[in-house]
Parts: sequence; structure tokens; C-alpha cells
Amino acid sequence: MRMDEFGRPLPSPAADGYRNPSLAADAACIREVNGRKQILLITRKMEPSKGKLALPGGFVDYNEDPEDAALRELKEECGIDGQLSKVICVRGRPDRDPRKHVVTIVYLVWTEGEPTAGDDAADAAWYDLEEALEMPLDNWAFDHHTVVEMVRDAVNESR
Repeated sequence: MRMDEFGRPLPSPAADGYRNPSLAADAACIREVNGRKQILLITRKMEPSKGKLALPGGFVDYNEDPEDAALRELKEECGIDGQLSKVICVRGRPDRDPRKHVVTIVYLVWTEGEPTAGDDAADAAWYDLEEALEMPLDNWAFDHHTVVEMVRDAVNESR
């Protein structure tokens, strides 16, 4: 089996001859409690990054709009509904996921309620945004620490 430059199995080209990255969608949910911003994070239940913090999210299904995927994953992993606000960022560095090349669209999502872990999440909870960003990088899945920094900056700019 051929490997890519990051040591992952190189996928076979599709019928059209192209190798394309996979698409994911993540939900960045922010709320304010007692003047402090909180962010909704899951603890991953499965590898890769089992036991690490991440935004709720996952792969976009074939024939699914990425916006719908972000809200579906939020419901599956946290048991709550949300409303999309805007795109925070698109991340696609080829080595951001150890499984394969994954591009993600990160949406700011407004939601309320207390999460209940489900699907790929071992836990789902609201975290103080600044305290979460102070956690060591090895507590985070993929590039989600950097993504959460971008979420914080975007939310602060909109005020």
C-alpha cells in the first residue's frame, strides 16, 4: 500500500481519477453566563483523539449540505438543537487529521440548554472559554485548540 507524506494510506483515485479530501462540519456554540463566555465541547469517545476535547462535528454525508451536517452532528453528539449564525473559518491543512486529509467548515451556532453526550462523544459540557484555551495543547483533538482561538477572536470582534 502506498503512503502519503504523513504516513497515512494513500486513497485510490475515484472513478473520475481524482483524490479528494473529505469534508467535515463543526459547530462552535457560545453562550454567556455571568458575563463570561462559555463554549460547548465534547470529549471524544473514539480514536483518533479518544479522550480529547473537540468541537461537536463530523463528516458531511453524501448529498448533505454542510450547514445541515453541523446541526445534525450537534444533535447527535450533544442532544441539542441550534441555529447557524456564520462561518468562523475553513481549515484544511493536510495533516490536521491522522486518518486522512479532512477539510472542515466551522460554523458559529447559537444554542441553549444542557448537552447530553451521545454518538461519538464520551462527554459534552459547557466550558469557560478562556479557561479551556489555557488547557495544554495535548488535551485537544486535531487542531481544535487553534479553531477555538479563532472562535474567541470572531466572537470578540462582533461585539
